[in-house]
Amino acid sequence: LIACVLALPACGAFRSPGTGDQVRVLVYNIHAGKDAKGIDNLVRVAAIIGATRADIALLQEVDRGTTRSGKVGQPGVLSSLTGFHSAFGKTLDYQGGDYGIAVLSRWPISSDTLFSLPVDPPQERAGGSHEPRGALQAVIQMPGARLAVLNTHIDASREDFYRKQEMATLLQLATRSMSELRRSTLLGGDLNAEPGSAVIEMVQTSPLRDAWAECGQGSGLSYPADRPVKRIDYLLLPADWKCATATVIETEASDHRPVLFVIERVR
Repeated sequence: LIACVLALPACGAFRSPGTGDQVRVLVYNIHAGKDAKGIDNLVRVAAIIGATRADIALLQEVDRGTTRSGKVGQPGVLSSLTGFHSAFGKTLDYQGGDYGIAVLSRWPISSDTLFSLPVDPPQERAGGSHEPRGALQAVIQMPGARLAVLNTHIDASREDFYRKQEMATLLQLATRSMSELRRSTLLGGDLNAEPGSAVIEMVQTSPLRDAWAECGQGSGLSYPADRPVKRIDYLLLPADWKCATATVIETEASDHRPVLFVIERVR
């Protein structure tokens, strides 16, 4: 990984796309392209995507045109550095630009839709805004099949009050995508909830399941990056996909560590 971070073009970001029967999904809160000390390092984020040979990256805390990020469009920069297709969903007006979530994919993205996750009462967010959080759905055209991914970043409050409402909407969106629209659907992102919480227990009665619990190696702790004590970054799988391996990548390029899931289609 260290060698790849230093030499992105040789890292495998442009490996052969494969058949789509095995997919490498990276879940990563990139902290607006800065490490925990506030140092800009978007190039390191791109290098990690390449080093892990990810096919799809679900990214949270992504800036587009904000003051703190030097007015840079981070989804476009990451797309250029990796050679991947990108989709972005704004969930907050912030510092003269947009703050939100992004999906990168080595395969074409045929459509993308941002869904709001409203809560009652409306929650005040940065700058006094009451914009709801969101879920970005990207439909990816893999070899021979379409795959929908829902990427999200839900509430970070101490209590589960808002997260439970947001998770209920997320599970409804995933269920609709699978049942009504008849397409395989993954749900992932920074859920700000630990295993055993009321939020994660909601998954038990849904058509999805926690990939890490199925195949994770080690504790799965991903936050904070320097000495992680929480598992809050997830990938949830439907019945037609199974988890082969799941690994937390040791890096301090963000305040979270990225989590790499290798999933396989069930035949």
